[in-house]
Amino acid sequence: RFLARVNGKVQGNVLLRKKQYFTSENQSEAVPIAACFLIGKIANSRKVIDRSIRDHTLLLDVNHLAETSQALKVILKQIGSCGTVADLMGQEGSAARLYFAEFNQLILQQKEDFFFTERSRRPPLDNLNALLSYLYTLLTFEVSSALETVGLDPYVGFLHQDRPGRPSLALDL
Repeated sequence: RFLARVNGKVQGNVLLRKKQYFTSENQSEAVPIAACFLIGKIANSRKVIDRSIRDHTLLLDVNHLAETSQALKVILKQIGSCGTVADLMGQEGSAARLYFAEFNQLILQQKEDFFFTERSRRPPLDNLNALLSYLYTLLTFEVSSALETVGLDPYVGFLHQDRPGRPSLALDL
């Protein structure tokens, strides 16, 4: 549970933050930015799968993983035609389902302790989901800090909806 945080005074470019707020509210400007975030996420998922195929051919169901990689490639091509953030979130959900359906196959060590059946959060229901949630939390704090360092507001995102207490831009990244 988060207990405390020590911050210096708010610095950075107020004009940059004002532009961020304006852009996040303007769908014609926000959707292309959100699409870029999503393209990066799905491309990285493909890279993990493709690297696993390349490095562990004898240990994996290569044909099934290759099919998943191709399906993710199709989703990547469809992102450009998305006109709303809701459309993008639908594509993100499809890509996440595909990726996590293969996730257990990508775990090559300590399978008895770290196995994956499905993504669960709040609370995580097994060791691997607990580890994923912990690492996502650490990464979110690191990204939030980096965003603040360059003068952006981590709570105003483009892909994830703004909610009180939710660092939406950090989650986008």
